[in-house]
Parts: sequence; C-alpha cells; structure tokens
Amino acid sequence: MHPFRAAVEAGDQAGIEALLADEVVFTSPVAFKPYAGKAITAAILRGVVRVFEDFRYVREITDVGGRDHALLFEATVDGKQLTGCDFLHFDENGLITEFTVMVRPLSAAQALAARMAAEFERISTEAAEQN
Repeated sequence: MHPFRAAVEAGDQAGIEALLADEVVFTSPVAFKPYAGKAITAAILRGVVRVFEDFRYVREITDVGGRDHALLFEATVDGKQLTGCDFLHFDENGLITEFTVMVRPLSAAQALAARMAAEFERISTEAAEQN
C-alpha cells in the first residue's frame, strides 16, 4: 500500500500534507483551472474529507517505475454514490507534484461541485493561513 493511501485511510492529515510537494498542482474534477501549491491543495483535501461520506479506496495501480499511481475510490455525496480516481505523480523524492481527480457519474460530480463550492470560503481561508 502506498504511503499516501495509508495516510488517507488513517485520517492522517499531517501525513497527507507531508507527501505534497511545495509546487504540487491539483486538478479538480469540478473546477475549470488547476490549483497550484501545497497550501491550497492541502486545504482542498481537508474540504473533501468534510464532504465525502463512506470514502474508501477500492484499487491501487502503480506504474513499473513507481512514480505514477492511480487510486480508485468510492464515496457518497448527498446520497449520491460516486466512483473516482486519484491520479498521482511523484517526484524523485517521493513527493506528489501532480494530483488529478476524476469522478463519475455526472449527478454525483454535480453534487460534489455544489458541496465543494459551499466549502470554498473555508478552504481559501485555511490556505491563506498556511502561507
């Protein structure tokens, strides 16, 4: 099991954040543009923890070199079951430099977008406090 997955499953926010590179780029399934930087990415991930219910990873796929991982997950948002994937790229030091999330179906992605929009003021405040 990859250390990122282990940290997520343990609810270890400090462990999750320790695996993010300062220059990490987070690409959301529900936002048009990516978010750059560790502070905003960590704050978004904390927001996701508040929004997702019954989150669980169901499969982990790793490339031969070990620098790219796909972590398939299932969760619920406002009663809508979703399936998603975290695509992670790691640098030579084992830190996440690219973090892309995709989810389906559309109805669950829309519920996720609405809930994350409601969280975004708090997310922005948390990110600003980290900088």
